[in-house]
Amino acid sequence: MTDQQLQASGLSWRRRGRAIGFVANTTAAWLVALVFSFPLIWTFFTALKPGNEVFGAKISFIGSEVLWSNFADAWTEVDFGRLLLNSLVVAAISTALTLVIATLTAFAFARLRFPGRSAIFLLFVITLTLPSEVAVVPLFLGFDQARLADTWFALIIPGLFGAFGAFLLRQFMLQIPGELEEAARLDGASTWRLLISVIVPLVRPALSVLAIFAFLGSWNSFLWPLIILNSSDKWTIPIGIAGFTTQTGTQWELLMAACMMTIAPVVVVVAIAQRQLVAAIGAGAFGGR
Repeated sequence: MTDQQLQASGLSWRRRGRAIGFVANTTAAWLVALVFSFPLIWTFFTALKPGNEVFGAKISFIGSEVLWSNFADAWTEVDFGRLLLNSLVVAAISTALTLVIATLTAFAFARLRFPGRSAIFLLFVITLTLPSEVAVVPLFLGFDQARLADTWFALIIPGLFGAFGAFLLRQFMLQIPGELEEAARLDGASTWRLLISVIVPLVRPALSVLAIFAFLGSWNSFLWPLIILNSSDKWTIPIGIAGFTTQTGTQWELLMAACMMTIAPVVVVVAIAQRQLVAAIGAGAFGGR
C-alpha cells in the first residue's frame, strides 16, 4: 500500500470518527433534553385531563378526553389575569432596579479605588452563603414597625440588594482592558460618563443574564410575598395558584393549567434575551480574573 493510499485511509477513518462522534453527541443531547423536558410535557398533558383521571387506578399520558376548558377554568377560578398583571409589574420593577443597583455596586468594586475595597467585597460575597430565610423575620418586623407591611414597596425592596448580581457584573467588568478607561479619562470623561458610555455597553451581555435571573427570581418568589402580603388584590402568581389547594383537596388539572400559563411569560423573556445570553456565556460573563 502506497503512502497516498495510507493517508487516504487515515483521512477516511478520521472522517468516520468525527461522524460517529457527531451522531453520539447529538443523540446524547436529545436524550438529556427529553429527560429535562419530560416534567413539562407531563404537566401540559395533565392540564388537559379530566379531574378524576389525574390520579386514577390507571395513570395514562393522555386522558380519555382533551379539555382545553381547563385553562379557561383556571383563569377564572383564581382571577389569573390580576395575578399575572401583579407578577409582571413586580418582576419588571424588581428587574430594572436590580440592574441599576448591581451595575453601580459592581462598578465601584471593579473600577474605583478606595480603602478596604477587597475586604468589603469579601464580606459582601460571604452573604451569598446565607439562606434567604434567615432574614425573613427581621425584615418582616422592620417593615411592620414602619407600617409598610402589605405593600409592594416591602415586597420589592429586600430582593434588590443581593450580592449575586454585583458579583456577576464585577467579574465581567474586570475583563475590560484598563486602556479603554484611560483613553476615556484622557478625553475628559467623568466617572459617570465612563460608566454610562464605556462600561455599560461592554457589559450588556452580562446585564441580559442578570436580567433573566432577576426576573425569574421575582417571578417565582413565594415565601416572602406570602409573609408580607395580606391583601388578595396584591398577590402574585405563586401565592394565587396555591388557591387550587383547599381543605377538600387539590384541583390538579387546574393547577397544572395555571402552571403552564405561568411558564409562558418566562419562555418569552428567555427567547428575547437568548442571543445576549449566548454572547455572555461566550464572552465569559461567568468568569473573571
